[in-house]
Amino acid sequence: MNKIYFDNAATTQIDSAVVDRIQNIMLNNYGNPNSTHSYGRSARTLIEKARKTVSTQFKASPSEIYFTSCGTESDNMVLISAVRDLRVKRIITSKIEHKAVLNVVKYLTETESIEIKYVDVLNNGLIDYNHLEILLKESSHKTLVSLMHINNEIGSKLDLIRVGKMCEDNNALFHSDTVQSIGKYDFDLSKLNIDFIVGSAHKFHGPKGIGFVYINKNLKLNPFVIGGNQERGMRAGTESVHNICGLETAFIESYQNIITNNKHIQNLKTEFINQIKKLIPSIKFNGSCENNLLSSPSIINVCLPISKEKSVLLEFNLDMKGIACSRGSACQSGSQSGSHVLNSILSKEDLDKPSLRFSFSKYNSSEEVVRVVSVLKDFVESN
Repeated sequence: MNKIYFDNAATTQIDSAVVDRIQNIMLNNYGNPNSTHSYGRSARTLIEKARKTVSTQFKASPSEIYFTSCGTESDNMVLISAVRDLRVKRIITSKIEHKAVLNVVKYLTETESIEIKYVDVLNNGLIDYNHLEILLKESSHKTLVSLMHINNEIGSKLDLIRVGKMCEDNNALFHSDTVQSIGKYDFDLSKLNIDFIVGSAHKFHGPKGIGFVYINKNLKLNPFVIGGNQERGMRAGTESVHNICGLETAFIESYQNIITNNKHIQNLKTEFINQIKKLIPSIKFNGSCENNLLSSPSIINVCLPISKEKSVLLEFNLDMKGIACSRGSACQSGSQSGSHVLNSILSKEDLDKPSLRFSFSKYNSSEEVVRVVSVLKDFVESN
C-alpha cells in the first residue's frame, strides 16, 4: 500500500540534499563555533553564511537574524522580551493564534501587569480589521500586536501590509508568527512595517530542532537564554551547526523554486477542491480556504457531512488506508476541547461534525488527491 502524506502543515519531508548537507557538516565541521582555532573558525563561518542567506532573502541585516530551536521558542522570545525589555503593557492578538502565542500571552497576563485584547475573528477565519483599528486607537499604552500570517489550521491569510500600516500609524509594535509562511512567501523587511517574524526549518523541508527569529535592529532586547555570548548574547548555548546548515539548504531550495513549488501546490489544492465538491456536494470548507487570495496555497480544512458518532471511525479508516491528515494542529493532539480555531468560527452544528485539515507539499501528486477524495466519498456514503 502506497502511503499518502497530506499533513505538511504539521511537518514536512526533509529534502535529501538537506540530509546530505547535515551529514557532511557533522562529519567534517564538528568544531565548536566559539573556539578560536581553525575548527571553530570554520564552523563559525558556516553559521554566519547561513545567517546572511536568510537576511539577504528578506532584505534585512544579518544582525537582525537569530537562530533558535523552533518557532515556539522564537515566539516566546518575542513576546516575553517585548514585555520585559520594551515596556509593552498591552498585547492585541486573536483567539485563533497558535498556542505558542496564546499560552505565552496567558502566562504574561498571570505574571505581569499586561492588558490583553482579542481582535474579533469573522466566520471566514479572517480578523476584523475595523475592530483592530478600534483596539489600536482606544489606548495609549505601549502595545504589541501579535497576529499570525498564515493560520496553521484553516490557512487564512493576514494582510501584513495593512496591519503593519495600522501599527505604524498607532505607534504599536508588530509581531507575526510566520512559521507557515517561510519558503512559500517572500518578505521585503526593508519595506514591510513589521518588527518580528519567525521561522521553523521543519515546515519547509528542513530538520526539526532549528528555527530563527527576525528582530528589528532598532529594538534593544536583553538576553533570553543566559550564559555565554552565543547569538550575540541573545541565546546562550553552543550553536547546532549542522542544523543551521540544514536550515540554510532547505531555505535556499525553497526560495530558488518558490514559483514552481507554489504553482504545483496551488494546483493540487484547486484539484482537491474541485474533486471534493463534485463527489461530496454537501461538503463545507472552513475559513476562506476556497479563496486563493485569502488563504494559503497549501492548506484546506473541510467539514464532512457525517454524524458525530460515525466520525469516531474516520481517522482510523484513513490511517488504515495509509492517508495522513489532521483533525487539528499537531500541537493540539490529545486535547479534549477540540480545535480552538474551529471553536472560534464554526456553528455548534458544524462543530458536531468532523473537520479535517489537508496540507500539501511539492512531494504530493494529483494521483494522491484523486485517491484521498475517493476514500472520503466512500466513507461518507457508507452505512
